[in-house]
Amino acid sequence: MAAFNPNLTLGILGGGQLGRMLIQAGVNLDIAFEVLDPDAQAPCAALAKFTNGKLTDYATVMEFARPCDIVTIEIENVNTLALADLERAGKKVFPQPAVIELIQDKRKQKTFYAENKIPTAPFVLVNNKEEVYGHTDMLPAVNKLGKEGYDGRGVQVIKTKADLAKAFDAPGVLEKWIPFEKEIAVIVSRNPNGELATYPPVEMVFHPEANLVEYLFSPAQLTPAVHQQAQAIAQTIINKLEMVGLLAVEMFVTHEGEVLVNEIAPRPHNSGHQTIEGNTTSQYEQHLRAILNLPPGSTNLIAPSAMVNVLGEEGFTGPARYEGLQEVLAIEGVHVHLYGKKITKPFRKMGHVTIVDADLDSLKKKTNFVKQILKVKA
Repeated sequence: MAAFNPNLTLGILGGGQLGRMLIQAGVNLDIAFEVLDPDAQAPCAALAKFTNGKLTDYATVMEFARPCDIVTIEIENVNTLALADLERAGKKVFPQPAVIELIQDKRKQKTFYAENKIPTAPFVLVNNKEEVYGHTDMLPAVNKLGKEGYDGRGVQVIKTKADLAKAFDAPGVLEKWIPFEKEIAVIVSRNPNGELATYPPVEMVFHPEANLVEYLFSPAQLTPAVHQQAQAIAQTIINKLEMVGLLAVEMFVTHEGEVLVNEIAPRPHNSGHQTIEGNTTSQYEQHLRAILNLPPGSTNLIAPSAMVNVLGEEGFTGPARYEGLQEVLAIEGVHVHLYGKKITKPFRKMGHVTIVDADLDSLKKKTNFVKQILKVKA
C-alpha cells in the first residue's frame, strides 16, 4: 500500500459549519486547507487560508482551485462547469462534478431514481405553475423547485386545490405526498477503490415552521428488515453514481414498512453531526478518508446519541448571545458545537448539541431539556 503524504492542500468550496467541522477533523491528518466563501465572516474564515468570493463564478473557482491538490465541497451551489474543467485538466475533484450537477437539480435526482429503480415517491416533472394546475390528480402533493432549494426553502406542500396558488412558477417536481411513519437518513462513503462505509440509520424530526431538522436520534428505532433496506438503498445509490466522498440519503419509512428516498446530498450533512461523539469515526473524518483514498473508518456506535440543532430564536436578529449554555454544559454526555456565527437570525443554524447516553429514556429527557433551555437571542 502506498504511503500517505499529508503535505497536500485541500480546497473546500463553501466556508460554513460543515467546512468548519471538516477542517477540525483534518487537523489530525495534518492537512492544509484553503476555503472559498462569499461571506467574509464565514465560520471557516479564521481556521484556514480564506478567499472571499462567489462559489458560482467560473473564474473565481478556477483561480481558487489552482494551488489545491484536491477540491471538495460543503455546499452544492457551486460552479460545476469550472469543476468539470478542472477535472479534465487532471485536478482531483471529489465528489465528481457530474454527481454535483445531478444533485443540484431535483428533477435530475428524481429521474435518476426512476431510471435506476430506486424506490421514491411517485412524481411528475413540471415547468411552471400552470403545469402544476394540470396535475390535481397528484394531490396531496409536494412541489419542489428543481434548483436552488436549500434547508427547507423551495418546497411547498399542496394539500388541496385551494393550495395550488402556492405552486412555484418555475421548473420543478410535483411528487405525491407520502403519509410516513418516520423520516430517516443513512450516510454512506465511498473511496476511489470502491470501498464503502455505511452508518446506521438515524431518525430525524423536522421543525414545523422552518422545514429543517430540529433534532434526531441515533440509531433509528427500526425493524432489522427496514434497517438493512435503508442501508442497502444508500449503498446502491453511491455505487450507481460511482461517487467518491460522503453521501447523505434522506428517506421516508411508510406505515407499511416501505422505504422511499426523498433527497440526497453529496457532502457531510446535518443528519451526521452526532457522529463526532456518537460513532467511532465522524462523518467529517470519513469524508476525508474517502477523498484521500484512505481505508474507511468504523461506523460502529459508541453509544446511542441525539443531536439538537441550535437555531436562532424567532423574533431576534443581531449579535448572538446564548441563554442556558451553562445549564446544558453541566449535563453529563452533552457536547456543544457552536459554529462561530456572530449574528443570529430566526431559524439560522448557530450550532448543534450532541447528547450521548446508553439509556434511551435518559437520552430523550436530556434532549428535551437541551431543546427547552438553550436559546440563541440577540
